[in-house]
Parts: sequence; structure tokens; C-alpha cells
Amino acid sequence: MSVSQAAAQFERQYAEYRRSKTVWTVLFWALFAVCFVVSLVVTRFDVVALVEGLPRTTDFIVKMIPPIGWSTFGADVDEWYWGIGKWLNSLLNTLLMAYLATVLGTAIGGALSFLAARNLVKSYAVYWFTRRVLEIARTVPDIVWALLFVLAFGIGPLAGVLAITVHTLGAQGKLFAEVNENVSPLPIEGIRSSGGNWLHEMRYGVLPQALPNYMSYTFWRIELNVRSATIVGFVGAGGIGHDLFTSIQLLYFADAGAILLIVVATIMGIDMLSERFRHRLIGKEQLSQ
Repeated sequence: MSVSQAAAQFERQYAEYRRSKTVWTVLFWALFAVCFVVSLVVTRFDVVALVEGLPRTTDFIVKMIPPIGWSTFGADVDEWYWGIGKWLNSLLNTLLMAYLATVLGTAIGGALSFLAARNLVKSYAVYWFTRRVLEIARTVPDIVWALLFVLAFGIGPLAGVLAITVHTLGAQGKLFAEVNENVSPLPIEGIRSSGGNWLHEMRYGVLPQALPNYMSYTFWRIELNVRSATIVGFVGAGGIGHDLFTSIQLLYFADAGAILLIVVATIMGIDMLSERFRHRLIGKEQLSQ
């Protein structure tokens, strides 16, 4: 084949590739548009109703913040946070629930993630079964798990810890498995060629590569679990969520606002601390210096 023939063949193949890409692009955006329109119709999304209703959403927020004057600022805040001792104790229970559930869920999900990574297991049956277990664990909302465990173990933090643990192991297992599937195979092949077994491959070939991502996902997960620990308190799983739900039920909007501010401040503090830990772990602070 001459150079001109090869060039002509390449041009034909490239033109065919461009046509195929254009067709698939058009099909994708057409399907996207159809799904978007169907979603608007089925959910009855109304822009006019949205614009008209937005001002009314501030009514609830206004009720959660009592009148506070500059001259009586201290007394007003003190009256607003009359239950600060009880709420902080409930917050501590919530944080401990989230911490324990994160540790347990991450440990179990991390162990299962090696079996849920297609490149790390030879048996497709083991891979398929582990993936399904993780899907069930994370697909069922944690508040539903909490309801089940409240029925089984009664009202209290134990039900909340178990519910968040199950949901966490499902989510962490999937995230860690995807990290495992993206590691370089070269260290694994080196360990295997030198006589190492499967556990050696995971310990010395996969874990050192994946550990920074593991830690990043774990810090992110503990933020989510603090919020989850608050929500599961709505169904009797203990923590500050129970106080928040009781305040809303009794229409004590000021108490609900005070509790929400405590939760928001806690989440912000955890986010800033986890960011510093992540940066220290990957050496970003040293690089910035």
C-alpha cells in the first residue's frame, strides 16, 4: 500500500469515526432533553409556584431566631440557649455515635472492598456477591435501618450506631473498591512473582497506593455520619436529633433553631479539622511552605 493510499484510508476511517461520534453525541443530548422534559412533567415542577413560594420559606427561619437586642444581647442569647447543657450532652452522644459507626463501617467496608474490586479477585462469583451486599447496605436509607434496629434493640444510641454502620460499610466499600480498581498492577505483579500470597498483594501492593484516598473518604464520611446521627435521632435512635425532633413536634421553633445552629457549627468544625488532617496526610502543608 502506497503512502497516498494509506493516507486516503486513514481519512476515510477518521471521517467514519467523526460521523459515529456525532451520531452518538446527538443521541445523548436528545435522550437528555427527553428525560429532562419528562422529569419536569412527572414532578410537576412549576417555576411560577417556586418563585411565589420562596418568600414563605423564610417564615420558618424567622420563627427559629428569637428577638435579640444589642442592649440585652447576653440575656437574650442566654434565654435562647437555656438548654445548652442538655443539648451539648446530646451532641456528644451524636458525635460518639458517628465516630463509632464510621470506624466500624469503614473497617468492614474496607475489608470487603478488596473482594469487590474486579482486578483483585479471580472468582467472579465472589466479586458479584460482595458488590450486591454493598449495594443493599447503602441503598436502604440509614433512617430505615434505624427503624429496623429500633424495633430489634429498642430506643437508644445502639440502634443509631448499627444503622449508620451498615450504611457506611456499603458506601465505603464501594468507594474503596473503585480506588482499588485504579491502582497500578505493577507492585502486585512484583509481589506475586516473588512468591507472595493474596494477602501480601493486598497489604504491600494495594494498600500503600490506596491509603491516601481511603483517609480522604473516611474524613468526608465522618461529616456525613454526624448529619446521619442527627437524623436517625428522629426515630428514637438517640442523640441531639431526638431533641431537635421533639422541639419541632412541640412547635418550639426557637429551641429548634438553637439546636440547628449547634449542629451546623459542629459540622463546620469537623470540616475544617478534616481538611487540615487531609492536607497533612498528603503533605500539602509542607509543599505550600
